[in-house]
Amino acid sequence: MPAITVENPLALPRVSAPGPETVARPVLTVTTAPTGFEGEGFPVHRAFAGINYRHLDPFIMMDQMGEVEYAPGEPKGTPWHPHRGFETVTYLLDGSFVHQDSEGGGGVINDGDTQWMTAGSGLLHIEAPPEQLVVSGGLFHGLQLWVNLPAADKMSTPRYQDIGGGEVKLLTTPDGGALLRLIAGDLDGHEGPGITHTPITMLHATVSPGAQVTLPWREDFNGLAYVLAGRGSVGTGERPVEAGQAAVFGKGGSMTVRADATQDARTDGMEIVLLGGRPIREPMAHYGPFVMNSHAELVQAFEDFKAGRLGRVPAEPR
Repeated sequence: MPAITVENPLALPRVSAPGPETVARPVLTVTTAPTGFEGEGFPVHRAFAGINYRHLDPFIMMDQMGEVEYAPGEPKGTPWHPHRGFETVTYLLDGSFVHQDSEGGGGVINDGDTQWMTAGSGLLHIEAPPEQLVVSGGLFHGLQLWVNLPAADKMSTPRYQDIGGGEVKLLTTPDGGALLRLIAGDLDGHEGPGITHTPITMLHATVSPGAQVTLPWREDFNGLAYVLAGRGSVGTGERPVEAGQAAVFGKGGSMTVRADATQDARTDGMEIVLLGGRPIREPMAHYGPFVMNSHAELVQAFEDFKAGRLGRVPAEPR
């Protein structure tokens, strides 16, 4: 980790430092992700567990999948299952994953690739390791983020985006102390490749030991950070954080993160995901694979799934 990198960050476009008049976002809370299992039994960290939804909106949840070194025969995925009312963003750092859905979308993602699936009105999908990974075993590590859809878009036509690692916008800070991978949204006039109904910014940063990063951040967005590896601090008050912890930022126009000068032996720097989005501020009803605006809409989603109206498993798997 990470899969997409460069030898000299100073050769990349640079994100301007916020001006002195910019209000720095305070850190409201730091939480530690509990562990669990998903799908057929692959390990996850529930990155946003315990964080009030008013701080997450428009994000619903995020799982850190792995990091796990599978033995031959151990890699696992998910069975066929439905979704309606939101988008899933699967960002793979190490390994390989196959996606297929009942609308004909899908493909294979490898190190540094992203699958962006808009479930919208509903579909069935499956995620699984490719056969060669099952046979050989190997490293698997990634993220899956759920992004809510506003009521006006919940019944939109499903859509699939395959974002190769080479398409991600690579940026750096004024001093070259961090490599920024902009997956979606705008950062200081730079645009990531991901297209979403709900305006968000998503980036993965590698912060060199001892380096500090202060990024301009849209004031109408919320601000979240999750540490994938390493340790450091967040906010101008330097609140300590380490791998498996999430930070919630308050209001302001910039976010600051810093990597400790000394990292552990297996980490070259602090790996951190920064997220922000414009809150939807609508009622949310979430149960299992469906995210709607009311209990009645959840009931309808389950009825539509049982009646086969969210699609059917293809007769011939790819």
